[in-house]
Amino acid sequence: MTLSQSGWQEYVDTDKEAVMRQVEQGQRQVAARQQAMHRLSFVALAAIIVALAFPIQARGMNTRTVRADTVNWKAVDAAMGRAGTMQPGDVYKYGLPRSDLTVHVGDVTLKPALALGGWVAFRASGNRAMAMGDIVLLESEIGPVMAALQSAGVQQTAVHNHLLNETPRIMYMHIEADGDPVVIARAIRAALALTRLPAPLPAGTPPSIGFDTAAFARRLGYHGKANGGVYQVGVARQDMVHADGMEVPPSMGVATSINVQAATAGKVAATGDFVLAASEVNPVIKMLREHGITVTALHSHMLTEEPRLLFMHFWANDDAGKVADGLHAALAVMKVKAP
Repeated sequence: MTLSQSGWQEYVDTDKEAVMRQVEQGQRQVAARQQAMHRLSFVALAAIIVALAFPIQARGMNTRTVRADTVNWKAVDAAMGRAGTMQPGDVYKYGLPRSDLTVHVGDVTLKPALALGGWVAFRASGNRAMAMGDIVLLESEIGPVMAALQSAGVQQTAVHNHLLNETPRIMYMHIEADGDPVVIARAIRAALALTRLPAPLPAGTPPSIGFDTAAFARRLGYHGKANGGVYQVGVARQDMVHADGMEVPPSMGVATSINVQAATAGKVAATGDFVLAASEVNPVIKMLREHGITVTALHSHMLTEEPRLLFMHFWANDDAGKVADGLHAALAVMKVKAP
């Protein structure tokens, strides 16, 4: 076939257009691959940044396996000199009520379960355990008990008041330890021997509460249980709490605690503590004050908890319905679990 001059030129122009289209297509493919690689690099870099910025969430939360059956709790009971009970969340807990003390706030004589109920709780991690507790002490007992615990490796995380105007003055020592639960229990028992904490009493007939707990629970919005003549209510937070890579269940002292006993003149005395995020502190103070409930302390109980928590203690001595309404109003501005 013989092409004319014009035909040949048309053939060459057509071929050049095809080549240019192929070149442009190749350039687009290269650009797309470069963009994809850029996105991949950005995602990888973002993943590294997140892992570094949030080390607990990325690496630490699941580093400790919790299994209550890995610990011989009978051996821990023997070391503590008293029996504990298994609580929700695989928590093994000991009550340490200061029934040896007679404490007054105004005309109210405190039952031990109202504000003198110390405790120690363990949560197993392999054959070790994390221990936390709250020990009720006279001022004169603080120094000897702290020295004994420190020498045995049991740490203090707070020492402070919970009440105001009580007689005699009562202080509360919060403790934490991590290790062999039998060794920890022996250390705590030795420290408690420096106080007048009595031996556990055998179970007897439960004392009467002395006020309408069903009506109180309806107005509060949460139900509780009777313990030593005191109506006790626990309200868990919505968020999960961790310390040192282990979950801290509500039964280890991170639930709002409300304790109520009958008082004089048809009133009730109520105390306990609200477990709060920082943003909840002042809204709760406002609700309590509007209902005539006194804030008696605001502080921390732990050192390494995540998220950060603050503990607000309170006191009321008033009509049961009015007290229940005030506590309900405070709970309503907190992120707590529904009843």
